[in-house]
Amino acid sequence: MARFRTRLALLGSAAALAAGALVPAQFAGAHPAVAAEQQEWVALGDSYTAGVVRAAGDTFEVPRDGCERTDRSYPQVIDRDLGGLFELTNVSCGAATVENITDTPQNPIGRHLPPFSEDPDYPFPAVPPQSEAVGADTDVITVGVGGNSLGFAGFLTTCAQLGSENDGKGTPCKDAMAADVPDRLKSVRDEYDRMLAVLHQRAPHAKILAVGYPTVVPQDASKCSFGDLTQFGTITQGDLAWLRQDVLEPLNKTIDDSTGTQDAAAFVDLYASSRDHSVCDDTKWVEGFVTLPDQLSLVHPNARGHRNAADHVEEAMLNTLN
Repeated sequence: MARFRTRLALLGSAAALAAGALVPAQFAGAHPAVAAEQQEWVALGDSYTAGVVRAAGDTFEVPRDGCERTDRSYPQVIDRDLGGLFELTNVSCGAATVENITDTPQNPIGRHLPPFSEDPDYPFPAVPPQSEAVGADTDVITVGVGGNSLGFAGFLTTCAQLGSENDGKGTPCKDAMAADVPDRLKSVRDEYDRMLAVLHQRAPHAKILAVGYPTVVPQDASKCSFGDLTQFGTITQGDLAWLRQDVLEPLNKTIDDSTGTQDAAAFVDLYASSRDHSVCDDTKWVEGFVTLPDQLSLVHPNARGHRNAADHVEEAMLNTLN
């Protein structure tokens, strides 16, 4: 039986608003401001969950474990918004793969990205598979993962290199890598299916919320300026259009399709709501390779992107209480 603790939850109050809560209109006021049974919530995921980059806040754990969870990442935002209803255990970790969620320990890298940056605390001890934080008393699991298993960082690196070699013309990355994408997506689907099965086995009564990825590349790749490191550097516009249509959008569909096979799971879509806030939009929710003046961001959500993610994940979490 799930373990509950009773605390006073004051949703929609002035105190909640002062703390930065943004309760979507469709469920504002739907839950009374009375004593509520606190639910056990475990947040799993990769860097798009953990935060990692400085544009998503400051790391807060002492001593550091190298996973780089930041205080403006969406699990921490939700914890401040809904802490009276859900008790958070956040084990998300930068660079995590699906297998690092399921059953493979991970060696976190912190901010150690030579030759760009050296982390004085590197190397870090291995962290256990994230699923070990899930147990029979877990009520809600949020999980955002899949990009590293697909090899998205490698796509970005290769595409930037090939784009530079081809002076920004054509689709050199698509030409070199497109043939591998279907097999990569199939592998992600197989690993995701297995992960969901393991999570369900460890927490039979939990609701699993699979969090998708936001819009990274705009619908119109001509918005992106070749050579601009605050965007995608030397990736060609043709390859950016390919990455959006044939890599990133199918990744979200793969996660959605896998989640759809599980009765106790639901997909949280971040893509539609972030459509006009890509790396190349004026008001961006995902940073490019760098954030001015001198911060590596490596195409990760900033605090605004995490706030948007928090809004949608919060709605899904509150719906589990119905």
